[in-house]
Amino acid sequence: MIGGCRGIGKAIALRLAADGFDLAATCRKKGPDSEALEQEIAALGRKCSILELDVCDREKAGKTLAEAFGQNAPDVVIYNSGITKDNLFVFMDNTEWDSVLDTNLRGFYNTVQPLLFGMLAKRSGRIVVISSASGQTGQAGQVNYSASKAGLIGAVKALAREVGRKGILVNAVAPGVIETEMTRELPKDQILPLIPLHRTGKAEEVAGAVSFLCGPDSSYIHGQVLAVNGGLVI
Repeated sequence: MIGGCRGIGKAIALRLAADGFDLAATCRKKGPDSEALEQEIAALGRKCSILELDVCDREKAGKTLAEAFGQNAPDVVIYNSGITKDNLFVFMDNTEWDSVLDTNLRGFYNTVQPLLFGMLAKRSGRIVVISSASGQTGQAGQVNYSASKAGLIGAVKALAREVGRKGILVNAVAPGVIETEMTRELPKDQILPLIPLHRTGKAEEVAGAVSFLCGPDSSYIHGQVLAVNGGLVI
């Protein structure tokens, strides 16, 4: 699981552990968050290994993943790494653009592509990419973020056409406004009227969608975007 120690990623990791999966979860730097995840997954009776890697560093990320998996392709790959650096496009600087695209989109290639050959050889597996409602409809002040998340949706649809015949299912989950550190400072009084359910979502609700896409009941769902947004994008 790429990006699995905090927020939505942690909720997904715990849900998959509860579903019976052993996990390898990545983080930029091991610390209290990764230690807590290991302990909580162990309490569920599953194994969890923490991999330190920067998704923007293609060479080191590939090496870390190769060392961790060797010839054993994972059954499921979740890409959840993402950052925001919001600004109006006219004022957006190079760093705000590059860092978001590098992490959210380029990181997908750097970490998922090295694992794909083994999955193809095994002729089975699931790939689930965490996109965003912003990638479905676009948001003012988020041209960089929306571009990166829309790019992931395009990548999912194209990759699904490439690997479906090999038994690998590829889908995306597009969360709306979910209660995490990333959304803590958002003006909820302005956002809630735009959401038909009139509430923000929980990370566990996103995790439930991922669990479904990784389980037996989704075996004929491929190349799709499952929206978890309370009706924000319809």
